[in-house]
Amino acid sequence: LQVVESGGGFVQPGGSLRLSCAASGFSFEYYTVAWFRQAPGKPREGVSCISGTGDYTAYDDSVKGRFTISRDNAKNTVYLQMNSLKPEDTAVYYCNYRASWGQGTQVTVSS
Repeated sequence: LQVVESGGGFVQPGGSLRLSCAASGFSFEYYTVAWFRQAPGKPREGVSCISGTGDYTAYDDSVKGRFTISRDNAKNTVYLQMNSLKPEDTAVYYCNYRASWGQGTQVTVSS
């Protein structure tokens, strides 16, 4: 399995980014995919997850109302739309699919 995250970058507070998580393999639509993040000196924490069909989503309280997770099973891809970004959202964002991790994508929010 291969998992590849992309879409990170540098943005000012209040800005937006959309992360993508592309996964290889078959039967993508049967599996939940989750986003995690890890800030310097802190443990990795869960951000959001989405069921295989996309019918069920969940968010950490810290991102509710600002982040939206979605998926396109035809493209084997999950997205994380991040709006109203705050400096405390700065972290490396990782995608987890079937217990496989990607290399992460850096998100930096700073003025």
